[in-house]
Amino acid sequence: MLYRFLCLGIVIALMPFASARAQGLDTSPRPFARVLEASQSVADELSKADGLAAWVEDFVPRAERAGIAPEFARQMLSDVTYDPDIIRRDRNQSEFTKTIWDYLDTAVSDARIRNGKSALERHAATLGELEKSYGVEQEIIVAIWGLESAYGAVRGKTTILDALATLAYDGRRGAFFEGELIAALTILQAGDTGPDQMRGSWAGAMGHTQFMPSSYLAYAVDHDQDGRRDIWSDDPTDALASTAAYLKHFGWVSGQPWGVEVQLPEGFDYTLARRDNMQLPSLWAESGVVGWDGRPVPDHGQASVLLPAGAQGAAFLVFDNFEVLERYNTADAYVIGVGHLADRIAGGSAIQASWPRDDRALTLEERLELQRRLTSAGFDTQGIDGKIGPLTIQAVRDYQRSIGVVPDGYASLRILKQLRS
Repeated sequence: MLYRFLCLGIVIALMPFASARAQGLDTSPRPFARVLEASQSVADELSKADGLAAWVEDFVPRAERAGIAPEFARQMLSDVTYDPDIIRRDRNQSEFTKTIWDYLDTAVSDARIRNGKSALERHAATLGELEKSYGVEQEIIVAIWGLESAYGAVRGKTTILDALATLAYDGRRGAFFEGELIAALTILQAGDTGPDQMRGSWAGAMGHTQFMPSSYLAYAVDHDQDGRRDIWSDDPTDALASTAAYLKHFGWVSGQPWGVEVQLPEGFDYTLARRDNMQLPSLWAESGVVGWDGRPVPDHGQASVLLPAGAQGAAFLVFDNFEVLERYNTADAYVIGVGHLADRIAGGSAIQASWPRDDRALTLEERLELQRRLTSAGFDTQGIDGKIGPLTIQAVRDYQRSIGVVPDGYASLRILKQLRS
């Protein structure tokens, strides 16, 4: 049946091609190749859809072992749909595919700052209670809300079961998303919400501050005491409280900044800019690392130097709270976005340093190539996954040192071109 369907599709698609030939127009092989490619894509997606149904049947016993009644799981998953767009989006997350400055231009735009200040004023009573109860500054809570859902305006319309089933079946982190699917079914089985209300992002995150199902089960709170931990409704109270509870659980230090923009001295040793090299700001000041006002950064705690765009961009001293924010999203760009948006909502200044805006972000293929070439050259990235994490940064730094350039660890197109040559 599928074969007949595809053959019919090809014939219909080729009708304009045949007509063009009859009129003496260009009939090069390229249109035909595109038709074949499109038909193959349709076939692949139909095959994936059939495969998802079979996967659900295999999944049900695993869900049962996790406490989900088999008949309930089958009922909830009977209409799940494979969505190829979710897989495409999973491969192109903006925190990893944009330059830090392009990301911040959007994340900390004038409109988002203005709307954040309005949200802070509108929910002042609730946010004040949360700051007192959990020790998390209200600007941080609002900034997460702003980045995750534009202060509740964009919470996502994707059916969570569709998203998680698609990602568990065909995603790059199948085991993780299968666990999230079980958590989502647990929420539904407990009656916390219904499948029609359980909507959110393509990645399975839900509500005003985009909790994953497992995070909801572990950390969501009923702040308004109405008997439900409701992160889905228009009222953001429980969602904001759940975010504060989440950050407190992972060690948020009240009164400590996420980070502070600093100036680096001439001749700074860039090999010191590592997340595992932490010391008090007063000690960094002895090495010439000071705030933009020229004074030592207060000793809020141990801090490390972070260079999100290498030696040519802004530098920050980041504290333990930076790592707490990483529990929400591991991308440095996201954490800087949340932290800087919170600072701006609180009345702080814009980032002072300039960015290398003539540079561009590496594509996924280029990041993979960079890791392969570094490893082949003897600078092992310990994995070829396209993510520029600490191991790849260290490999870049070691390579830079070997060729006599500033070892800032910045994975730029310039470094890739040098590796190619």
